[in-house]
Amino acid sequence: MTKLRGPVTRGRLAFTGALLAGLLVGPAQISVAQDSLQHEAAARCSALVQKARPDLNVTEAELVRAGPFSPPAPGPGSASAPVLPEHCRVRATINPRVGQGGRDFGIGFELRLPVDWNGRFLFQGGGGMDGVVQPAIGSIANSTKGPALQHGFAVVSTDAGHSGSPIDASFGLDQQARIDYAYNALDKVTIEAKRLVAAFYNEAPRFSYMLGCSNGGRQALTFAQRMPLHYDGIVAGAPAMRFSGLAIGQVWNQQVMSRIAPKDDQGRPIVSRAFSDTDLRLVRDAVLKRCDAKDGLADGLINDWRRCEFDPAELTCRAGKTDGCLAADQVEALRELYRGPLAPDGRSVYGPFTFDTGIASAAWRGIRLGTSETGISNAGDATLGAGQLRLYQLTPPAADYDPFERYDLAEILRRVRYTAAMGDADSPYLSTFASHGKMIVYNGLSDQGMATPVIADWYEKMIEATGVAGREAVRLFAVPGMLHCGGGEATDEFEMLDAIVDWVERGKAPDRIIATSKAMPGISRPLCPYPQFATYRGGETSSAESFVCG
Repeated sequence: MTKLRGPVTRGRLAFTGALLAGLLVGPAQISVAQDSLQHEAAARCSALVQKARPDLNVTEAELVRAGPFSPPAPGPGSASAPVLPEHCRVRATINPRVGQGGRDFGIGFELRLPVDWNGRFLFQGGGGMDGVVQPAIGSIANSTKGPALQHGFAVVSTDAGHSGSPIDASFGLDQQARIDYAYNALDKVTIEAKRLVAAFYNEAPRFSYMLGCSNGGRQALTFAQRMPLHYDGIVAGAPAMRFSGLAIGQVWNQQVMSRIAPKDDQGRPIVSRAFSDTDLRLVRDAVLKRCDAKDGLADGLINDWRRCEFDPAELTCRAGKTDGCLAADQVEALRELYRGPLAPDGRSVYGPFTFDTGIASAAWRGIRLGTSETGISNAGDATLGAGQLRLYQLTPPAADYDPFERYDLAEILRRVRYTAAMGDADSPYLSTFASHGKMIVYNGLSDQGMATPVIADWYEKMIEATGVAGREAVRLFAVPGMLHCGGGEATDEFEMLDAIVDWVERGKAPDRIIATSKAMPGISRPLCPYPQFATYRGGETSSAESFVCG
């Protein structure tokens, strides 16, 4: 197991050295020394307020005692609170201003600086449309080892330049807010946070890391593509890299579902009824039957995904619709959904997706179908997708634009290209980053939002553009059965922070990453770097040791 802790700060070393030298020998003296150390840390922390400038408003800098972390809004079934170390918490805003419509804007961020520091800095990626400064504890998607702050990392997070919610794209009415969300906030927060790190510890970070999933994955790729010198190690999970195409695809999905859905008494499609849960389980079972054993073992995990040549046409009803087959229009709808929208010239806008077990999950229903029993869809494609298309992707923004009523793909493609030039993160040329940094990219094969073939296509283009250096600096992992950033019938627990630290600091490239499962306790599997996949070679079927990457 990788040890994430490293040499600590000079202040802590001085205290430890004094103890070893025998200068402080009794409990009372140790207590006095600890109080003195805490007082000194509190003073260094509060002094960070003095780093404020007209373009940097430092609203808080206070020492937080060690103890259990209480999230602002814990959700149902939240895991037990991690115990955080003593740390300095800084909250600040870069470039506060009044923008479009008299709305207050600024790049908000939170930085947490552990007193017992391991010399590493971590940028914690956001999600959705951001708009919230998440607690900078270093939450790591898919990890079981606790947040990075627990392990001695200094951690920063940001709202990406606006206040709102992760599904609110109204900031897109403001030009600068669009720029901040696309990439500028990432640059500015990194620079300011590293300045504060150096001021608090009197030394710069020895290694800098960035981890994110979903929009955080897009941010991760954005760093490698636009600011290649900022980070030594990057982990991009489920990256929304072709963000504009993804938004168009979400609207397209609703168009497809609406065509086959039954209508309400006002003639509106009830999208949630386009497929029943029984229909979706039927597809799941057929996909497994067709593709599961191609990797040498029928275990519910489709490792050899590129040879999964499933066609829903094999489920077409021969007579009337029953629970054991799909209607012809449902078959055609699935084909279109998994292919994705095509531009007028025939090129793919976003897609294709991979058929996998996740189609029968509540998450897939939530994004594609929703649960509404009326003609007003609550599917994620209809809410988040359409909202961000109107207000963020289109130029100029159009709050009253209804892409379901007027879906002119050629017009939409013309109007998204300006924001796409800022916010999409699919540039393949990484020569500067590859010369010094390492990056891990991963995605679930059942991800209901991000298409693994899209990411694999970028990866191949990156190697073509960047050459051998790109192959040696970037690795892609596909996770069978995993939904968006986790969940599903999958081995969705793995330690990407360990893997990237080992690669950056010890030169140990991730030839295989061991993953375990919440849904299937007791099993482990290797995640293999693309284009390899795990193949069963014989032995205990529950163990990763029985599989090879090839």
